[in-house]
Amino acid sequence: QVQLVESGGGLVQAGGSLRLSCAALGRTVSLHAMGWFRQTAGKERELVAAIGWSGTSTYYSNSVKGRFTISRDNAKNTVYLQMNSLNPEDTAVYYCAVSITRNAVAAITAYRYWGQGTQVTVSA
Repeated sequence: QVQLVESGGGLVQAGGSLRLSCAALGRTVSLHAMGWFRQTAGKERELVAAIGWSGTSTYYSNSVKGRFTISRDNAKNTVYLQMNSLNPEDTAVYYCAVSITRNAVAAITAYRYWGQGTQVTVSA
């Protein structure tokens, strides 16, 4: 079993930046792809970015490509999401998750363990 703990969410003005962190506790996730998802009320959870086990393969949704960067530090069992040029449409609860795969994948069904989520609010 692995526990994922997200941090770094908060309130930011449009155009600003935030860095989310997700620490995995209980077991190493260094051989697993990881992803960041987000969800707003009444909408399905959507993949924002994913990263393969070695960090060399990444995936981004079109809505964040060029603004967000996913990275990982396997020595710290932690994955990050750097979010720049934020806009109000980025407001959501952000979740990190561990995939059963090694390479980055978009399918939500591949993700087995989930964090509790961290709120990101972008004001206009």
